[in-house]
Order: sequence, then structure tokens, then C-alpha cells
Amino acid sequence: MKFAAIDIGSNAIRLLFCNVFEVNNIITFKKISLIRVPLRLGTDVFNTGEISSKNSKRLLKTMFAFKNLIDVHDDVISYRACATSAMRDAKNGAELVAQIKELTDIQIEIVTGDKEADIISANHIEDHLDATKNYLYIDVGGGSTELTFIENKKVVASHSFNVGTIRLLQSNGLTPVYEEMKLWIKKNVHPGEDGLQAIGSGGNINKIASMIAKKESKPLHLDDILSNYNLLISYTFEERVRLLGLNEDRADVILPASEIFINVMHYAHIKKIIVPKIGVVDGIVHMLYEEYKAKLTPTFN
Repeated sequence: MKFAAIDIGSNAIRLLFCNVFEVNNIITFKKISLIRVPLRLGTDVFNTGEISSKNSKRLLKTMFAFKNLIDVHDDVISYRACATSAMRDAKNGAELVAQIKELTDIQIEIVTGDKEADIISANHIEDHLDATKNYLYIDVGGGSTELTFIENKKVVASHSFNVGTIRLLQSNGLTPVYEEMKLWIKKNVHPGEDGLQAIGSGGNINKIASMIAKKESKPLHLDDILSNYNLLISYTFEERVRLLGLNEDRADVILPASEIFINVMHYAHIKKIIVPKIGVVDGIVHMLYEEYKAKLTPTFN
């Protein structure tokens, strides 16, 4: 079974094709391809309140391209397009959604912050966790950060905060959001008897993990993230691109992303973070699969 997912974020737009296999009651999700377009809608929205004409045209061209790719994969069972922080804050977001639907037939769903947290939770990472430990799932995007507390392999609390990498680049007045985050963690997150560990998702933590040379199965230590952050800030933007090999659209946002992860782990007194390399597009695929299976299951009155 093949599904496709589109994530229209504040820093980039992604299209994921994923196969789902069912063998002996074991379900496996295997990524076929992930296409990423570095279109920064958040730079427009967090500055002017709306998406510029130039980026509106680029977004429309991207949706045309994605629709053609989905059509080429003629065995895609279903797909969904979700837009997050930048589009939900944009004054012209609904207008763009209507235009894209008319011209490409792609229906974009502008999701709330809480719905975004639900999509991330749909990855069911808790199924693969140690039941004796508690976890704080941290997803850092361009416009928002979603925190989810998992206890006894169950999602207990989840919340979306308006602090993200593009917002931090655009504004320095985010201390109240950090205070809100700190209070939420204090109220909803606790270590349990066997400690608390973090789970990180988003392109920046994936890049941080590769820079530190840690595999998915090995947690990152907070000290390693701090050391990597100090390395990053010792270079100029140009040096991060030229000497560290970072893409231009990663070389600036990786700094505020590091700050968010460091702050959240500090607030929650967490020393280690697992990086499974999953995100919103993966959660969308899980939702599509579950909806498809639900339609196949007969109901009895």
C-alpha cells in the first residue's frame, strides 16, 4: 500500500511517498522518497503577516509539481496536504488554499497547533519505547514547537507553542513564549521512577545528529548538543556553508533550533535525546493508513 503526504511548513515544503507492508500482523512503514523544497513562507508571514506574491507563485508551482509526481505514482491509495504555522498565521492563507484547490485540485488543510501535535503523535513512537521510562517528544519547526509528554507508552499531554526557528530569526521578543513553555513542562512533565528522556524530530535535529555522528539508535547527550552549538556560533553564516557543508537554508536556522532543544531539555532536566528521524509527513502517512484500514473494517449495528 502506497500513501503520499505533503507538509507545507514555515521553512520548507515536503512530499513523502511511503509504502506500508503488513506481514504476519507486523506493520512496516518504508519511505520510498522524500522531496524537500526550501520555500520559506515563514519569512514573509512573520514579517508582514501574509505570503508575498513571489512566494505565492512558488508555492503554486510546487503544488503543481507535487500533484504531477503523485499522478505519476499511479498506485497511491490516498494523499493529504497539511499546512502548519506560516499558513495558519497568513492573512491570505485561506485565499491561497482556494486558488491551489482550483488550479491543482490539491486540497490543503490548514491545521491548528494542537492538530499538528496530534499529527506528530500519530507516528506512534510510543509503541517502540521502554514502558519503564517517561519521554518528552520535541518537534521543532520554523513557526512552532510541539511538545508531547509520554508516560507508560501513552500520550498524556501535548501542546503547540509559537516559537520556531524562523520566528526566532525574525524576532527577539519571545521570552514570554519560553516562560509559557517552562510552565507547561513544570505542570505536565515529570521524570517518573526511571528518569525522563527526550525524543527529537525536525530537519535541524536530524542534521545536528549527523554532525555529532550519532546513529538513530544512539541518543544524543545534551553536552554534545551544547558543544555542537558552540562550534556553530564560532563560524559565520558563510563559513557554516563553505566549511561545515550546510545548505544555505539550514546554516541559519540550525542555531535557533539548537537553542530551542537546549532550552526545553534544560527546563525538563533531560540529559539525553533520541532522534528517530520522523516528522509531520510521517504522521500524515500513519493517519492515512489508519483511515484506510478503518474503511476496510466492517461495522455491525
